[in-house]
Amino acid sequence: MGQRLYNVFFHTHTISGIVISALLYVIFFTGSISFLRDEINAWERNEPIKSAYFSTIDFDQALNELSTDKPLYGRDLMFNHRYFERRLGATMTKSKDTTIQDAPQRGRRGNFFYMDMDTFKKEDYTSNYSLGEFFYRLHFFAQLNFFSRSGYYLSGFVAFFFLFAVITGVIVHWKKIIPSFYVFRPKGKWKNIWTDAHVALGMIGLPYQFMFALTGCFLIIGYMVMFPPVQSFIYGDDVQAFTKDIQYEENPTYEFTYQPLETVPSINDFVARTLNKWPDIKLTALDVINYGDQSMHVKIYGAPDFDQKLLGTGHITYRVQDGQVVNTKDPYGKISYAEGSLNLLRRLHYGDFGGYGMKLIYLLLGFITCFVILSGVLIWLVARDKKHVAPAKRIFNKWLVHIYMAACLSLYPVTAATFTAIKVFGTDLGDTRQIFMYHVFFYSWLGLSLVLIALRNNYLINKICLILGSILALSVPVANGLVTGNWPWVSWSSGFSQIFVVDLFWILMSLSSIAVVFKLKNKDTSKASTVKRSPA
Repeated sequence: MGQRLYNVFFHTHTISGIVISALLYVIFFTGSISFLRDEINAWERNEPIKSAYFSTIDFDQALNELSTDKPLYGRDLMFNHRYFERRLGATMTKSKDTTIQDAPQRGRRGNFFYMDMDTFKKEDYTSNYSLGEFFYRLHFFAQLNFFSRSGYYLSGFVAFFFLFAVITGVIVHWKKIIPSFYVFRPKGKWKNIWTDAHVALGMIGLPYQFMFALTGCFLIIGYMVMFPPVQSFIYGDDVQAFTKDIQYEENPTYEFTYQPLETVPSINDFVARTLNKWPDIKLTALDVINYGDQSMHVKIYGAPDFDQKLLGTGHITYRVQDGQVVNTKDPYGKISYAEGSLNLLRRLHYGDFGGYGMKLIYLLLGFITCFVILSGVLIWLVARDKKHVAPAKRIFNKWLVHIYMAACLSLYPVTAATFTAIKVFGTDLGDTRQIFMYHVFFYSWLGLSLVLIALRNNYLINKICLILGSILALSVPVANGLVTGNWPWVSWSSGFSQIFVVDLFWILMSLSSIAVVFKLKNKDTSKASTVKRSPA
């Protein structure tokens, strides 16, 4: 590679990394927390469930409860178990019977709700909002969608430039990437320390980082295609063409007949028949089409466990009138390229195909990536803290990194404090739950960041965040034990694995933080104010 081309790649790698570094840190930190999304929700609500929960649900009772609010005749009802928790996502359409007058639906979530399948209590999106949902959405900046989904566009921009930074980083360091991997100089200068850590951990996490950059770009850009302005630009007014292109299989429709059934058969019987046909399948969703009509159908979805088959899903559709199977997709059969590639990219990004072992690997690699991002910024600072650099530029660079370190490192104690606050004060918040969560997290993040920035010392910022974070992390299982009585040993003995995993996570985070604090040595004694201006 020529020197000029090398310089181009080197500078583009540096600039792209600096531009997105803080946002990327937030994405990976909150994204790592999101790997425990289902466990966090079970911990927060004190609602642990066992495996194959969807197969144990009494759908007949659920439909009876829904019929007390409004008549179900002619409606399509969909129950989705996308997340492994007790509350299912449910959708109820308007009745196809024109004699039934429905109240007007408000907003795009007007027909969507959550239903606790143990108590059959309904919740809307706001009152059902959870910590798991909060951190999951924060990792692609959904909270910033105050202006035409601007958060999604921002996360897509960051994912693209992260992919660019990974590729250019490999190109720049290609010749020395292997020899540098084995170099470690713990007693050297700070630039050497940060460089060695950046290269070694960056090399370890390189496949993970490339995979997440690529799948993140795909998921965000793919989701942006669903936005109406993008649809109109590509397809004009041809909605059917758009629907056909994004589907990888035909989805048959069943015409409403306006002829009610004398009695509606048990939905649970169709679930049992599906399990008899595919005993090892994991059921994930159930659709009831044209409820109570002669054209009523029940469609049940499922997928094999990941130890049996990584990709592909299946479904079976029953005609309720005579109980006949009218449509089947074998979950163990061959799948198309479109379905396989889509499922593979999702599985790789979510890391939900290997149990807690895979989640632990993803979690550790996510935190390693956070460290790689921090070390890259500190390398940038040390490389520019030279005597030949103008004093004004040195002051600016130090202030910039102080702000960066304060905003990023304070995420750890703020997250732990939010967990504790929600457990202690978030039991009966109702519709104000989401607002309370936002206030606790964002205001405490802003306040702590400002205090840390005022210190103007990266060593103190790091140490304070670790000490404060370790104390607050330990308060999470303590708060859970005091409020619910589910101390870690109680959760373990009771088989509440989801609750136990969250408590264990914060205990390990606390112990790790304390261990790091005892290893810290203050080599960062400089402040922005110590840079003297030249007489000129």
